[in-house]
Parts: sequence; structure tokens; C-alpha cells
Amino acid sequence: MSNIYESAEATLGFISSPCLTKVELRVACRGIADRDALSKPDPCVVLKMQSHGQWFEVDRTEVIRSSSSPVFSKIFLVDYYFEEVQRLRFELHDISSGNNGLRDADFLGAMECTLGQIVSQRKLTKALLKQGNTAGKSSIMVTAEELSGNDDYVELSFSARKLDDKDFFSKSDPFLEIFRINDDGTESLVHRTETVMNNLSPVWKSFKVSLNTLCSGDHERELKCTVWDWDSNGKHDFIGEFQTTFKEMRAEQEGKQIQWECINPKYQIKKKNYRNSGTVILNHCKIIKMYSFLDYIMGGCQIQFTVAIDFTASNGDPRNSCSLHYIHPYQPNEYLKALVAVGEICQDYDSDKMFPAFGFGALIPPDFKVSHDFAVNFDEDNPECAGIQGVVEAYQNCLPKIQLYGPTNIAPIIQKVASSASEEMHTKEAMEYFILLILTDGVITDMADTREAIVHASHLPMSVIIVGVGNADFTDMQILDGDDGILRSPKGEPVLRDIVQFVPFKDFKHASPAALAKSVLAEVPNQVVDYYNAKGIKPKCMSDYESTRTFSP
Repeated sequence: MSNIYESAEATLGFISSPCLTKVELRVACRGIADRDALSKPDPCVVLKMQSHGQWFEVDRTEVIRSSSSPVFSKIFLVDYYFEEVQRLRFELHDISSGNNGLRDADFLGAMECTLGQIVSQRKLTKALLKQGNTAGKSSIMVTAEELSGNDDYVELSFSARKLDDKDFFSKSDPFLEIFRINDDGTESLVHRTETVMNNLSPVWKSFKVSLNTLCSGDHERELKCTVWDWDSNGKHDFIGEFQTTFKEMRAEQEGKQIQWECINPKYQIKKKNYRNSGTVILNHCKIIKMYSFLDYIMGGCQIQFTVAIDFTASNGDPRNSCSLHYIHPYQPNEYLKALVAVGEICQDYDSDKMFPAFGFGALIPPDFKVSHDFAVNFDEDNPECAGIQGVVEAYQNCLPKIQLYGPTNIAPIIQKVASSASEEMHTKEAMEYFILLILTDGVITDMADTREAIVHASHLPMSVIIVGVGNADFTDMQILDGDDGILRSPKGEPVLRDIVQFVPFKDFKHASPAALAKSVLAEVPNQVVDYYNAKGIKPKCMSDYESTRTFSP
């Protein structure tokens, strides 16, 4: 199977070009105006990157309630290419309570720069520009840090006992912040826990953080931990603090109980019999080995690529040259362009190069009933086609035999692929990861069922790529791409991880096929890695490849 490995290495550049380094970006804002005399804003920063003249969301921070000068704990991880001008846009939004999406948020300002500017200055502070590029009083500070070679993560869990009570009518509402002390003496926020309400002996949720972020890979680097009593007005009360190192935390793995006295220095000076303001306990410390996308591919993981094509009547009669399904003798239509651009990349990660191809929304022979998951080659027992060229031929042969109809339902095809992915999940090995490419000309009509299917699929080894073909308004489709808030099922269950990437083909009409492929496949490597690492599944056959990598203890 060496040929698949060679192909993987050769074509990986399309999905993840060799980058100079990875960079962590930390964000803080100052001087955000109050909403009114009684309430402060609930700020959130959205990071966007420019590609082919379009801004695409990369990630966003958490929402910090009631804060005019927030320091965000969310860290943006971006690839830095020295040879490229990478344009970034940081947008500040005021998120209304009870809603983490941007639809009802107030835009407070934006700052545009290049990644090179941040990297060269290490710390970039600029005014946030409002609509019309007018500068307000608020500013944003972005700090860059280059990552070292250690990709490992650590899982930590903390609790506390007998913390000081800071509230008159109830108990304290404690949260914990962990800071890394840098070489120049400055502090970098590593993690902020959730707030546990009305509890002097809180148990905070476990969390994962990279060793790079926690201590720059230096196990003896000083860490400062601070406990606060949360207040709704944003003026949190200081309970106490302590210092430690990751080396000290690691002793928990040897069965030792690790705990620290939480000290308030003012009380230490003022109160004669002062002992502490409570105790913080480390309940759990586990180092998690992180593998890369290439580790899994080299370990034998296959990408199982499936395509689903929209055959609803809104595409137009295929015999008419205005139809999106019209087969021009010299010019491929948009369906074929998108299929070939994405499929040719994926086929290099599949050793047998046999791809299932399905259609939806058509009346099919022999009884001409509507189907939303029929085999394009009309062989329901074996819907696979030989290579991307086989998919193209099956698509062209099927057009004259079907009648375009409707509605545009994609939940059945997601469920069909999810069924195969579910079987793979039970093997508990990194053998097959499923990518479903859906090509459609309009907004889907079964949104509730589709949301339910995606939430279920987010627990499985699969990703869904949706390419919108034609000039329809695809605004409502963006809800499926978890970038704008968190996608939830109709019952309110959130996706376990973001597995959907939606791209309108018209944004790439005049770009190269490689540009479309790079855009829609950009998130796949991280989705593969996130799934297997979260499950604790190692690459299957690492013996030959692992010998070329060095791992820290």
C-alpha cells in the first residue's frame, strides 16, 4: 500500500500546504462603551481570514459577560506562511444574553491587519473601526507567539474546599484562572474555568490545553492561579492565589494528592491568625499524545468519499442550455467542476478509488417515484463508481433516464453515510473516515431533519461538505456551518464537533479548481484529528512512520 502513502504526501499540499510555523494569537480589548447607564456589553471577537477577496470566519472567542475591557481565554491557532500575505479581520460583537450567535448581536468595531504585522511586532494594538471606518474609543490588542514542536495536550481537573465567602446574601460564585509567567515577567492567560454558582467547595469541569500554551513546553515554568468570586456587574472579587509548575502537577499521575493553599496577600498582612482563603485541589492530570492528520494517513486510515447530487426541478431541464445540469460538449457544468475539484483530492487518500454516488430529489425508473438517496448508477447493491471519472460518467448517463422533481431533502443521504460511519466507529480503530460531498442548487426543505442528522453524525468519523451550485440565495444554509454559533438539533442537542463546511460555488466561479478544493477541504484534516484524538484512538500502523518522529516524554 506504499502507493497510497506516496500519493498522500504528494497531494497533502492541496489540503495543508507546508507552513513555516504555527502561531497562537491572544486577544484583549479595552475601552468598550457601555450599552447604557445600567449595563455593560457582552463582548465576543470573531477572527476572519481573507481568501480570494472573501472574508471567511476562522474561529471566535468565548462571550465574556458584562465587560468593557475583556481578556479572552480563547486562543486562536493559525498557520503562518512567510511567503504569503495573510489578511486578518478581528470583529468585536456585543452578544445579547441567552444568544451566542451573531444574527442579533451588535457590531462594535473591527480591525484589519496582516498576520505578518502581528508576528513581526509580537504585540499589535490598534483602534477598532466602526461602520464607515470611523475610529471609536475602543481598541484591540493581539499578541502572537510561535509554537514549539511539542503538540501534546494535558487534561486537568480542579476543585476547591472552604473558599472565602464574598457575598452577603449567598455563597461565593467561584471561578479559576491560570496564567503562564513569560520570560519577560508578563502573564499570559492560559485558561478560565466556568463559574460554579453559590458554592464554597466547587468542582470545576475538566479541560484540555496544549503544553505549548500551558508552559511553552517548559515543565518548570512558573504558573499563577487565581480564584475569583464572579459578580454580574463584571467587578469580580479576589479570593486568593497560588503559584505552581506543571512539574508539580505531574506528580498527581504518581498517585500523590496535589493541593495548594489559596492565599490573599492583603489578608496575610492584616489578619494575625490568617491561614488561607481556601484550598485548591488538582483532581486529575493526564498527558494526551496528539497525532497529526499525516500520522493517521500514514497509519493506514482511508478517506471514504461519497458524493450526493441534487436532481430537483429547480435545476432546470437538462436538455436546456440554461439548466445547471446541461451537459455542454466542451464546457463542464458547475456540478462537474465542483465534483472533480474536490473528488480528485480525496481520491488520493482512498486505495481502491471506488466512490459511492447518490442522487436526491428525482423521479427514478422503473416506477418513477421520488427518491432522496438513489444510486446514480442505478445499482442499489453496489452504488460505487470507479474513480472520479466513473462518477462523472454515471452522472451523465443517469440524466436522460430520470425526471427532475423535488423537494430538496438531504437528511436521508446524511443518514445513509452515517450508517456506514457508525459501523466503522464500533471498530475503535482509525481505518476509515467518511467525507460526504453534497452538491445542491438551493436551500434545503428538510432543515429540521438535516440538523438532527448532522448532530448525530458529529459523533461519528465523518465530515459533510456542501457546495451551493448556481445563483440562489444560500443565506439560510449558513446555519448548518457551525461557524455562526453552535448548530443544534430541533430538540436542542448541540453538535459534538463542527463537521459541516458550506461554500457557494459562485464565490469561486473565476478561481482555479484548486482554490475551491482548498477552501472546502481546509477543515477536514483538523476534523479527522479532532475525532480520533478525542476518542483516544491512535494511528493503526505507526511502526515504520513513528520511527521518524521524536516525541517528548
